[in-house]
Amino acid sequence: MTKYALIIPDGVADEPQAGLGNRTPLQAAHIPFMDQIAASGVVGGADNTPPALPSGSDVATMSLFGYSPLEFHTGRAPIEAAAQGIELAKDDWAVRCNLVTVQEGIMRSFTSGQISNERSRELMTLMQQECGGERWEFQPGVSYRNLLIYRGSGAAAPFDLKQTLSTPPHDITDTPIAAHLPTGKGSELLRSFMDRSRELFPPANANRNLPEGMLPATQVWLWGLGQAPALRNFRDRFGVQGSMITAVDLLRGLARLLGWNVIDVPGATGYLDTDYAAKGRYACEALDHTDFIVVHVEATDEASHEGHVDEKVKAVEQIDRHIVGPVLEKLKSLGDYRILVSPDHPTFLRTKTHSYGMVPFAVSGSGIAADGSKTYDEESSARSQFRFPHGWDLMERFLHGSW
Repeated sequence: MTKYALIIPDGVADEPQAGLGNRTPLQAAHIPFMDQIAASGVVGGADNTPPALPSGSDVATMSLFGYSPLEFHTGRAPIEAAAQGIELAKDDWAVRCNLVTVQEGIMRSFTSGQISNERSRELMTLMQQECGGERWEFQPGVSYRNLLIYRGSGAAAPFDLKQTLSTPPHDITDTPIAAHLPTGKGSELLRSFMDRSRELFPPANANRNLPEGMLPATQVWLWGLGQAPALRNFRDRFGVQGSMITAVDLLRGLARLLGWNVIDVPGATGYLDTDYAAKGRYACEALDHTDFIVVHVEATDEASHEGHVDEKVKAVEQIDRHIVGPVLEKLKSLGDYRILVSPDHPTFLRTKTHSYGMVPFAVSGSGIAADGSKTYDEESSARSQFRFPHGWDLMERFLHGSW
């Protein structure tokens, strides 16, 4: 039986950087194993984000996994609810609830300085005590990533997927928030919770000694709302059983909705300090008992959101050394295999946010003839004959197609 692996360096696709000699982070990085995949196989491009939808990982990873977001996407938060084992009835809604730092009307940090799980839970408990009730549940998650659940119980929905508009806070770093507050149906409810948090958090922070330079959480930011999606089981659709390694609830939730196994890795943080080597080890071990291992790494995306070009280069080098290299060697020892390296969407250092457009992918293994590519990067991808304007078509080709 063929073994498969997908490595996702989240948001790694980027523009040339002056500080890197007008090279992209992929071109500047030392990534011998990704380049090996490119040289022995195929480099191409895929567009995972339809223009009609937000350029977020919820849309782009759904597409990368072979499901058209135009058909299946119902919002980001319900996917994260699945990660936490929160069941949503047909009348329920989930809303992403970031803990953020807003100072003088400016979004200073969409993570509250990577707030700790303990502190996050304390603030979410406070919101539940003061604002929760029969229909509203503030659910703590990981660090700044939390949820607000609305229980419909047959009542008319306060929101509408198309009419209720909200902005991801990571899209407005160092930007005034006034023009980006929720609008449309039910937005007054979301704004009321955000306003109340601005009243509650300063007193809650007053008696705590924050480390020097640490940013306090000043409020919640509500966005990414939606209802539970109906996704066909991945194994039923593609004939392959998947397993997921990630530190991000969004990816964990999508994996569970697809029927994949979710593998927890100690030291996986969803940030630049993640334990890359542990992710590589766990991925190699999983290949002994799963058809398809997916390893998602958030660090490259986080580096872009913070505008740290050197950290982005370093992160992709760590992914190559500690994850791609070991997984590639493990696959070769198991017989027939295919490996795919691809981000979900571009995340530009210049804008510090997700973007639309083609992302480069590299694929090699059994039944894949080399196309003459030498390196894995955006420039090599742009020259390729392998283009997937509907990114969700790539998965079937990767698993079962000829190249």
